[in-house]
Amino acid sequence: MAQVQRMSRLMVKTLRDDPADAETLSHKLLVRAGYVRRNAAGIWTWLPLGKKVLDNISRVVREEMDAIGAQEVLLPALLPKEPYEASARWEEYGDLLFRLKDRKGAEYLLGPTHEEIFTLVVKDQVASYKDLPVMLYQIQTKYRDEARPRSGVLRGREFQMKDSYSFDITDEGLAESYGLHREAYQKIFARIGLDYRIVSAVSGAMGGSASEEFLAPAAAGEDTFVDCPACDYAANTEAVTFKLTPVSEEHGAVEELDTPDTPTIETLAEHLGVPASATLKNLLVKVDGEIVAVGVPGDREVDLGKLGEHLAPAVVELVTAEDFEGREDLVRGYVGPQGLEKVRYIADPRVAPGTAWITGANKINTHAKNVVAGRDFEVDDYLDVVVVEEGDPCPACGTGLKMDRAIEIGHIFQLGRKYADTFGLDVLGQQGKPVRVTMGSYGIGVSRAVAALAEQSADDQGLCWPKEIAPADVHVVAAGKALQTELALDVSEKLGAAGVRVLVDDRAGVSPGVKFTDAELIGVPTILVAGRRSAEGVVELKDRRTGEREELTVDEAIARLTA
Repeated sequence: MAQVQRMSRLMVKTLRDDPADAETLSHKLLVRAGYVRRNAAGIWTWLPLGKKVLDNISRVVREEMDAIGAQEVLLPALLPKEPYEASARWEEYGDLLFRLKDRKGAEYLLGPTHEEIFTLVVKDQVASYKDLPVMLYQIQTKYRDEARPRSGVLRGREFQMKDSYSFDITDEGLAESYGLHREAYQKIFARIGLDYRIVSAVSGAMGGSASEEFLAPAAAGEDTFVDCPACDYAANTEAVTFKLTPVSEEHGAVEELDTPDTPTIETLAEHLGVPASATLKNLLVKVDGEIVAVGVPGDREVDLGKLGEHLAPAVVELVTAEDFEGREDLVRGYVGPQGLEKVRYIADPRVAPGTAWITGANKINTHAKNVVAGRDFEVDDYLDVVVVEEGDPCPACGTGLKMDRAIEIGHIFQLGRKYADTFGLDVLGQQGKPVRVTMGSYGIGVSRAVAALAEQSADDQGLCWPKEIAPADVHVVAAGKALQTELALDVSEKLGAAGVRVLVDDRAGVSPGVKFTDAELIGVPTILVAGRRSAEGVVELKDRRTGEREELTVDEAIARLTA
């Protein structure tokens, strides 16, 4: 028997107008339909309808995690400082970390993620290779002090997340655990009705090797990903890599050019009458306080986020005017890679050995042409750091890439031994000697998935949930008269007795128009109306997604909905 929820007793307050501060569709509709309520910037209360959706997603996650043999635990959200100091993430997280002290002055944090604590739990509980592999997971509230919380529950300061971790003896075992999680994620997102893409990603501060993101395409997404129309290549823009292809051409000697008042690529290209792509842009940044030069073609921009991911956990900042003081080797606006002996030089793969460029001559009002990579200057590190553009060649097949916006809903990493090394996570191996454990880390944004589903499935009338995660299977609407309300309640009880989850609008004094509008807004997948033909025992069934309507007798409707 399933619950019958009467709206006359349900704490729900729908709104006709969008919240003034709402920018995204999910933010507007989740508030208007009475699913969530804002308490403070980035802090939300999940009201009864919203909690049902959140719990339904959690249920699907639990079922699929249990199916691959993962075991659920619950770790504290209030955590001691010391493990995060040991992993260096106490500092690496910077301002994103909520830090606090207890009455004795001991320092704590509110957990943003739990790699350290899971590692310590396994170190305490597991002694032998016979106890492995093991996969543990939790569904818990996480905390990050977002500088600008926005988009409702999409980017909050606290959020529900499923994080799981695998522990294996061998790299082959890690790959198997990673594969099990990957398949489980595919089943989870398919069951809850999300359109998603699996894309290559960078590990960044998480460390490790293999890393993939699960992205839900949506206009409100803050991630940008590329998709190849000709092959199966897909990647977060930060993970797109351009192939390094050396060039074997003859070039003339370096020649200095008088270029007064041309400190930017635009002014230089206009002065010389050349395309910006013929010039070499050299951006100066500070990496953990040390000045580093980054070279890219003049018609491209440096993706600072991408650069930061490549160099993580180092902190990357732009240089300021003060950084040029006392540095005669750095001429602002006229920096060239040739002769930068005291500066690490990173270049995009497009600045390949053998390519020739017009670039700064390290003299005021002077540039140089025929500056050849590998001949006139050396690149310390090649990193793909440009902002990806529509039409860039696919790294796999060369076809022009397509770009789209998406919401990150999941991320899986092969962490390797980063945290096991930090905390000395060893077990007794088959040969009787200690063996270092290798780990995987796997996250799903549970509360974020609610918003992603709202973004993807909503229409002009309101929310439109997939059945698996909707707050009810059927929304029964009593048009208003006593007979109609009586019939609606009778049908609801019979459906509930048959295991159908029912939300019935039995509110007195509310007009039929408001009830119908609320039914569309709340978004239960099937709407049953006890209306004008109630006296004949006839009701109307409406498919919320397609809008298709059908009149059926009560018995036919019940048979249809319980089949």
